[in-house]
Order: sequence, then structure tokens, then C-alpha cells
Amino acid sequence: MITTIVVGSLLVLGTALMALAGIGVYRMPDLFTRMHASTKGASLGVAVLLLAAVLSFQDLSVGTKAALTTAFIFLTAPVAAHMLGRAAYAKNVPLWEKSIMDEGRGKIAPLPEDKTDQPS
Repeated sequence: MITTIVVGSLLVLGTALMALAGIGVYRMPDLFTRMHASTKGASLGVAVLLLAAVLSFQDLSVGTKAALTTAFIFLTAPVAAHMLGRAAYAKNVPLWEKSIMDEGRGKIAPLPEDKTDQPS
């Protein structure tokens, strides 16, 4: 009985975190803040949902797979968001007009222009 309540609560919490990530992607003003919202909310939401699955099935193989999946997501999602953010910044994707600080200025070099599209 108590396990059912805990699993249900974790499912609701994980779903809410993922929904907040989706709302954050929709509501945030620029690419960089959207990536932050999607990475944080979705990673935490998946981790909570996998914890609910572990508690529900109570099997070692499910727990191992959930732990490995959570570790994979926590290791890859921030790195992917960071690389996409750096590439977007180097391609001069505009910041939100009300941004107060630009910490990348002078630190991230612009990407060279692609010459393959121009006729020779």
C-alpha cells in the first residue's frame, strides 16, 4: 500500500518536472535559456520516473538498468547542451535583448564561414 503511494507520487513528480521542462522550452526567450530548461528539467524528470520504476518492480535487473540509464543521462545531457550552446554562440545566435551579461565575449571564437556553399 505505502509503496503504491510512493510510486504514484514519484510518477506525478517526474511527470511534473518533465512538463515544466516543456513549458520552459516554450516560454524562455532565447536558445540558451531554453537549453538550460530542457536539460535540467528533463534529466531530473527521467531520474524520478526511473526511481518510480525501480520501486514498482523491485527487481535487481530493473534497478541496474535504471541506474545506468540515469548515469548516462546525467553525464551526456549537460555535455551535449554545453557543446550545442558553444556552437550556437560561435555562430552568433542572438542572446535575449534583456540579457545583462555576456560572459562568452572574447572567450569563444566565432566559427569560420563555410566556403562549400559558394561557387568557385
